[in-house]
Amino acid sequence: MKKRVMIITLLLVCSLSVVWYGVNASDRAFFMPAELAGVKVLLDAGHGGEDGGASTDELIESDVNLAITKEVEKKLKQKGATVVMTRTKPGDAMAEHAPDKEFSSMRERKFEDLKMRVQIAENEEPDLFLSVHVNAIPQTQWRGAQVFYHPEGHEGGEALAKSIQGAFKDQLKNTDREAMKIKGIYLLKNIQVPSVIVETGFISNPEEHKLLADPKYRKKVADAIVEGVVRHQLMEQK
Repeated sequence: MKKRVMIITLLLVCSLSVVWYGVNASDRAFFMPAELAGVKVLLDAGHGGEDGGASTDELIESDVNLAITKEVEKKLKQKGATVVMTRTKPGDAMAEHAPDKEFSSMRERKFEDLKMRVQIAENEEPDLFLSVHVNAIPQTQWRGAQVFYHPEGHEGGEALAKSIQGAFKDQLKNTDREAMKIKGIYLLKNIQVPSVIVETGFISNPEEHKLLADPKYRKKVADAIVEGVVRHQLMEQK
């Protein structure tokens, strides 16, 4: 009888210990802040709709931009960030936010579309703005992801660009490019938070063309972008 009581008591103690550990582990996880908790990011998938961007017959830039941006959105949320998208569908931002508005020309629509993206930033008041694109030039030998910031835009753009560029170098290991300032980019100049254009590679380069068409590679690009955002926030906290 005594032996039976001792066994029951021992089992009860063990059970309580497991429950206590589980509760405490849960509490620790609950109180450990996510890396990007409290950070609001506005993501912009470049182009959209009739404006396909730097495209080929097989690969449309606006579709690549949207696919990568959606991966970035998912990964940022996993790290605790609040994420807003300027567009979530194949159409441009106007199609999603002002579908009934009419335009006299494609040029007018494109400019109004840019203004809409700025307006979204003004309404949402994010901490960071990232516009995702792919690059293209006539010479096919050029390659490599590169991040741009506006020298007359928000002063935090340069640091954000360098953090993402560093993550590209470390994780993709296929670019030796540096973050670069660039003028003439309407979004970067007019959005009043740290803002960058992320050119994820050259669609005009045969090797990068194949990579950008690969969903697995797009996820790697998204991982690098998110790592760059995390690095930037860690630097800001110091």
